[in-house]
Amino acid sequence: MGVTQDNKYERLGKSIREERLAQGLSQRTLAGMIGQPNSHTYITRVEQGKIKIGLEQLGRIADALGVEVRDLIDF
Repeated sequence: MGVTQDNKYERLGKSIREERLAQGLSQRTLAGMIGQPNSHTYITRVEQGKIKIGLEQLGRIADALGVEVRDLIDF
């Protein structure tokens, strides 16, 4: 069975979470780095795959983490 659309967002979120943790960043810190300073819950929802983020926001997250977008995509 192939990867569903929802499953892709869950896998993307997991990759973002793993990279964030590897760098020792809190969700609140990452949120501030992407222009969401008072919304660590946004990062929580992204990491859980509950928000279907677009390319612009994915690019901001990748830039904040110092990685390429392709490094976060695991599907």
